[in-house]
Amino acid sequence: MLRNKSRISYWVMLAVAVTPAWLALATAEEPAAKPLTPASKAASQQALEEFNGLIGGWRGSAQPVRNSTKGAWMEKAEWVWDIKKDAVALQYKIKDGQALQTGRLTFDPDKKIYHLTATLPDKTTREYTGKLEEKKLVLDSEPDATDYVHRITVTQLNEKRTLVLFEKRPAGGERYSRVVEVGYTREGTNLAIEGAGEPVCIVSGGKGTMKVSHKGKDYWVCCTGCRDAFYDDPEGVIAEAAERAEAKKKKAATPGT
Repeated sequence: MLRNKSRISYWVMLAVAVTPAWLALATAEEPAAKPLTPASKAASQQALEEFNGLIGGWRGSAQPVRNSTKGAWMEKAEWVWDIKKDAVALQYKIKDGQALQTGRLTFDPDKKIYHLTATLPDKTTREYTGKLEEKKLVLDSEPDATDYVHRITVTQLNEKRTLVLFEKRPAGGERYSRVVEVGYTREGTNLAIEGAGEPVCIVSGGKGTMKVSHKGKDYWVCCTGCRDAFYDDPEGVIAEAAERAEAKKKKAATPGT
C-alpha cells in the first residue's frame, strides 16, 4: 500500500512539474496577430474600403427556405470600422442572429485575400478566407468537426440592399446547399456619392454622418469606429487623408490610369 501511495505521489508531482512547461509550449505555438506596417495597413484599408457601402445599421430578414417563412427570423446588424495604429478591420455585429453573432473582416495584402473571424451562436469561432468576385465577397472555411466546408457570400446589391448567404457542403463534395440567406435593408449610413457635395469620412472615405474636431477645425467620420480612430491619432489621420487626396489627384491627372 505504501509503495502504491509513493508511486501515485511521484506521478502527481511529475504532472505538476510538467504541466506548466506544456502550457508554455502550447502558448508559444499559438500564432500572434501580426502588426501591420504603415504600407501594409494602407493597402489593407484600401481593400476594405470596397465595403464602405456596408457601414451603418441594417434590418435583416432571414429565410432558411427561399420565398418561405418556415424557420424565418428577423435580426439587426451593424458594420463599423475598427482602425488601430498597426491594424485595420471591419466589425460585423448582429443582434438576434441565428447564423452568426459577430464577424471581424481583415485583408492580407501579401496573399491578396480577405479573412473573416466569425463568432457563431454557440460562442465558438470559425475562420473564413476568400476574395471579392464581381461585387461578391465569397469566403470559405476549412472542414469542421463534422467534415463540412462552410461558405458565406456577401453581395452588395445597392446602397440600400445587401444579401448575406450561408451555405455548406461535404468536404469531399462540390455542390453547396443553402443554410439561410439574410436580406438586409439599410437603416443607417451609406457610402458618400462622389461629386454630390456630401460630407466624406476623413478616415475611410465613406459618407460622413458625425462631426469630430481637432484644433478648432471640424471633420466628418462615418461610424463610431472611425470616430475612435480619429481621436486616437488626429494628426496621423489628417496627414493620411491628405496623402490619399494627393494620390487620387495625381491618378486622375495621369492619362490611362
